[in-house]
Amino acid sequence: MNSQEAYLFFQFISYRYEKSSTIITSNKGFTDWQELFGDPVIASAILDRLLHHARVVNIKGHSYRLQGHAFARQLLQKGGESVTTSPD
Repeated sequence: MNSQEAYLFFQFISYRYEKSSTIITSNKGFTDWQELFGDPVIASAILDRLLHHARVVNIKGHSYRLQGHAFARQLLQKGGESVTTSPD
C-alpha cells in the first residue's frame, strides 16, 4: 500500500471513529500492519482508532475456500499446513 492509500484509509477510519461500527478482516496480525501501511506512525494511528472500544475476534482454522481443491490435497500430501477437505 502506498502512502496516499494508507492516508486515505486512515481518513476513512477517522471519519467512522466513534460514529459507526466497522468490521475489518485480515490475515495479518497487528504487528504486521506497520509493514502493510509502510509507515509506523499511520499504522499506529489507524490501530489506535480501530482498537479503542473494539472487540477483536481471532479466528484460527482451515480455509473454507481451499476445501476440495487440488491445491489443498497437494499441501496435505507434502505434509504442509493441514487443510480440511469435504465434498460439496
